[in-house]
Amino acid sequence: MQATLGSRVRGNDFMNPAFSVVFLTTLCGLGQGLFVMTLLGHIIGAQPRYLLLGSTLAFLLAAFGLIASFFHLGRPERAWRSIMQFRTSWLSREVIALPVFMGLVVLYWLALRSGSDSALVIGIVAFAACVALWICTGMIYTCLAFIQEWASPYTMANFILISLASGSTLALCVALFSDWGLVHLLAYLSVLLTISAGLVRGASLLRNAQLKPKSTLQSAIGIANAKITQRSMGATGGSFNTREFFHGQTMAFLRSIKWLFIALTFVVPVLLLVIALNGAPSFLVLFAMLAQAVGLVFERWFFFAQARHPQNLYYQVVS
Repeated sequence: MQATLGSRVRGNDFMNPAFSVVFLTTLCGLGQGLFVMTLLGHIIGAQPRYLLLGSTLAFLLAAFGLIASFFHLGRPERAWRSIMQFRTSWLSREVIALPVFMGLVVLYWLALRSGSDSALVIGIVAFAACVALWICTGMIYTCLAFIQEWASPYTMANFILISLASGSTLALCVALFSDWGLVHLLAYLSVLLTISAGLVRGASLLRNAQLKPKSTLQSAIGIANAKITQRSMGATGGSFNTREFFHGQTMAFLRSIKWLFIALTFVVPVLLLVIALNGAPSFLVLFAMLAQAVGLVFERWFFFAQARHPQNLYYQVVS
């Protein structure tokens, strides 16, 4: 049995990432990692200028991420309703955890600004909110057992390690302008965390490359015949399902994005930082941060685009 005349098979069954979600997770993760490095600086006695600048940028990054998330909503004025399912939804918990984290960062900044002795205590509470936000964000995807690429401990590990790696690189740039006493420590931390994040991300890529889909056309309709061929998706035009869950790119394009984000997020920053640590001009640190920031966008797009949604079995052929 063959497809009807004039029909065509869709090139893949991968999801179509919304750039609002890509920027939400990228910017918030970068802000979280930067705040952790700011708090670390506070603990080891960093200059107030570094702490104020780091916490300011951490808040702004989280705020821009929150703003980006609104572009993914069909009815932004109803966004407040997303918190109503906090008992069962990790997304609702993330919607609560993000403003809480941002508010605590603001309180931390105000305490620093006023010279209050409570600043460190507030910072530690903000760190707890930061960890809670990591968990909520990671679990949104990890808990989806029907998307095999996400249902793995690697998802949570990648969110946290990539956040810390990028945050440490950005913190290093902040230290260049505010506290040279932290520069070498943050440079070594950035190299170590970036390598660690790259190894874990590489492990997740190897795992995902070996996955075999649990759902097939046969299991979808309950017929075991090996010669089943889909002739139509049941509609003559696109729909929400086809727009939301198909990105329409070729496998060659996906592979190019994969190697691009590996290079920009992990390889290039480590090489530039190692060269800088061996006496090269410090402006290489800025290039390392910019390369990693661009790589993060590609990495997060690939994270979403690589996921196979089982519903796509019904939309492989367009009449």
